[in-house]
Amino acid sequence: MAENVLYYGDNLDILRRYIKDETIDLIYLDPPFKSNQEYNVLFEERNGSRSKSQIKAFKDTWRWDQGSAEAYEEVVEKGPDKVSKVMRALRTFLGENDMMAYLSMMAPRLVELERVLKPSGSIYLHCDQTASAHLRLLMDAVFGPNNFHNEIVWHYRRWTGEAKRFQRMHDTILFYAKNRDEVYFKPLYTPYTKKSAKRKQHYHTRIKGDDVYVTSVDPRGVRENDVWDISVINPAAKERLGYPTQKPEALLERIIEASSNEGDVVLDPFCGCGTTIAVAQCLKRRWIGIDITCLATALIKHRLQHAFGRKIRKTYKVIGEPISLTDADTLAKENWHQFECWALGLVGARPAEKKKGADRGIDGRLYFHDEPDGKGKTKQIIISVKGGEKVTVSQLRDLRGVIDREDAEIGVLISMAKPTRDMRKEAASAGFYKSAWGKHPRLQLLTIEELLSGKGIDYPPSEQVNVTLKRAPKAKSGTTVTQAHLFHKERKQPAEN
Repeated sequence: MAENVLYYGDNLDILRRYIKDETIDLIYLDPPFKSNQEYNVLFEERNGSRSKSQIKAFKDTWRWDQGSAEAYEEVVEKGPDKVSKVMRALRTFLGENDMMAYLSMMAPRLVELERVLKPSGSIYLHCDQTASAHLRLLMDAVFGPNNFHNEIVWHYRRWTGEAKRFQRMHDTILFYAKNRDEVYFKPLYTPYTKKSAKRKQHYHTRIKGDDVYVTSVDPRGVRENDVWDISVINPAAKERLGYPTQKPEALLERIIEASSNEGDVVLDPFCGCGTTIAVAQCLKRRWIGIDITCLATALIKHRLQHAFGRKIRKTYKVIGEPISLTDADTLAKENWHQFECWALGLVGARPAEKKKGADRGIDGRLYFHDEPDGKGKTKQIIISVKGGEKVTVSQLRDLRGVIDREDAEIGVLISMAKPTRDMRKEAASAGFYKSAWGKHPRLQLLTIEELLSGKGIDYPPSEQVNVTLKRAPKAKSGTTVTQAHLFHKERKQPAEN
């Protein structure tokens, strides 16, 4: 039976509908704000290198509008008294701007996160310098200033541009407890350097007045402080999956090790590409992840499978994604972009970058190698996703033209409706692509119903040859993150980017 859950949807709605009071041991969240950019997901290029094209995942843009005003009114009128007072004070100070819109979104979510946290639980809120001061006030209102434990400084190195200020080289992580008297916390230690250990030898002496104290050196090392020197992810590291807000596994390792035990439940309500989930899985914690994009859930499923193997799929369930034609039709009508991403995720494809005048007729791409040695030219499959009550032979002919234009090996039309007899005839006339594994129809027709039943694209075995999404390195069995074996060794090396 699945112990872990991945939710697709708005985390406020998910928290209210599915997560019970005081059931979570540890919460980590990294809500984006004001980076002045559109966040994009980077995929593998045809040759397996980092892609220059980028796929829009979500916008880190907040505007004071009707939705923001309604969220503000709800938390002021129905939220806890202290939260209501802080929000009214912040609006008086900030006015109706982007920051106030962001805080109006965050306030009700933090209230719900406080509700679901166990008395012994902790929450780590990751933020940059733009919003950290305002979030600190809001966290004080929700959790109480007495439950504030640390303002952790995550210090890193990277190349930056010139600016009339000191270089910005840190993020802030606000660490709060649900109840400081009951909170679980395990101190972490850094081993002595060889030089330090030699200097200290086995004992050290302290003199206080006329008294002399001889104290044993702690064999565990030096207790960890609130400034963490952890490198950002090296651009060449196997750990890097291309997600723009991806955090290093070593950072999540430290948080999870300090504030949870094996078997505890870890929640990430903005789980992105799933670093929290992957580290929790490796450290034998149960986990809950929530994200509002189908693209993120597809990336997480892909990451887990390649890090832990196919059997991992039996240990978790996904809630919120379509599981029937009715669900799929509802998603298509409510949000076509998310439907497209979900459908492409079913076949392991990536969404196509859509620019004006480019990639006409292409909704997704899938790249593969099929030479026996896994090398040679990278081949591609062009995918078109169609909704509505019917599909036509002209749409299939258009796809055939795109295949020729792009010099692709295979084209696939995915549709809600069943293809017509003329479409099947047109597809058959396109012939076959031949590989070492046999013949594969050059033009293929797949319905959503067939995909939900487990059918996929007919092409060389994807486990061996699919290079569309960057694979997470395999997790080493029988090891833990604290033994520095989480997925890779590259994370120990300093990264400057």
